[in-house]
Amino acid sequence: MANTTRPLTNTEIQTAKPREKEYNLSDGGGLALRIPPSGTKSWVFNYTKPFSKKRTNISFGLLRNVTLASARKKREVAREQLVNGIDPKEFALQSKQEQTLAHSNTLKAVAEKWLIVKSTTVTEDYANDIWRSLCLHVFPTLGSVPIHKVKAVITIEQLQPLADSRKLETLKRVIQRLNEIMTYSVNTGLIDANPLAGISKAFENPKKANLPSIKPEHLPELVSKIEAANIKHTTRQLILWQLHTMTRPSEAAGTRWEEIDFDSKVWNIPGERMKKKRPHSIPLSPQAIDILERMKPVSSNREHVFPADRKPTVSANSQTANMALKRMGYKDILVAHGLRSLASTTLNEHAFDPDLIETALAHVDKNEVRRAYNRAEYIEQRRVMMCWWSDRIESDTAASGNVLSIVR
Repeated sequence: MANTTRPLTNTEIQTAKPREKEYNLSDGGGLALRIPPSGTKSWVFNYTKPFSKKRTNISFGLLRNVTLASARKKREVAREQLVNGIDPKEFALQSKQEQTLAHSNTLKAVAEKWLIVKSTTVTEDYANDIWRSLCLHVFPTLGSVPIHKVKAVITIEQLQPLADSRKLETLKRVIQRLNEIMTYSVNTGLIDANPLAGISKAFENPKKANLPSIKPEHLPELVSKIEAANIKHTTRQLILWQLHTMTRPSEAAGTRWEEIDFDSKVWNIPGERMKKKRPHSIPLSPQAIDILERMKPVSSNREHVFPADRKPTVSANSQTANMALKRMGYKDILVAHGLRSLASTTLNEHAFDPDLIETALAHVDKNEVRRAYNRAEYIEQRRVMMCWWSDRIESDTAASGNVLSIVR
């Protein structure tokens, strides 16, 4: 008759004493209480490995942490795994590794990986802006949270101060960036679904507002103020360069001498410096060329046409023009980016081809064929338009009695 193991009782477990040599008290089904000479009792489960058929043990923990009832539950789980061909020890090790990995993938760590990918589609300045916003509004409270534990409720709570202070545009951008990070996490297998997909609904939508700009009739006054302003030579030329070329602040500030084709009178901006990561060529008017000539004594031996004042080995900051305009009295009236709106409005009012204007502004046409045509064929047509725009800047100012010594 086969031996039947009698299940252990709590009294037996508690009263069992250590001996000179380690011994086990069996509870049956592979479960036993191991008692070493030190007296530290622990649970072990002895089983046959599914494929190698070798006998081995797996620890279920110390008695002080795991009760008899809990140990028996662990045994039943392990026995069920074995029925399904799963090695309990290997399963436990894999689960621990997955848990460790999951906890190492914090929101900040994943955001860093996401930004590497994101940076291939945006400018360096924009990527830096993204990271600053996350460092300021997200990472202080959520940065160390494992990505699989980032939930809607806690995220909404942490972003509430932005809503309370009416920084709704900033809030909108932060939410968009968080959602991109979570989508990246889904696509890379870190989480199964994006838990933040609907959190924008918890906040008021910002009122759409265009960047501050001025009307075309105020152009003469603007250029007169640029001429009279107490600003550095490089800053003055930078503002004029952006005005004449209709470029974005970061594109203008980062102008490199190697990008200028003086023979063809074209400024070729590489894709990595453009908002949409597409190369952009700008036909230069005589006035734009004049600006470059005035910058040669300052920076022709440098990489950048408009070097930073304190560190000339790098370009001027993209906010340099903005700060200068504020000091001229244009706070909340005109920003550097608004110079593009000023040019666009003026050109549209004078019936220039909208396609020419959109191409000059480097707005990406969704029509692939027309976009290719714009790049290949519009240069000379745009040159006529750009020369008209530069002449308009000068003629309007001259008409108001202000001859531009800064462009002569």
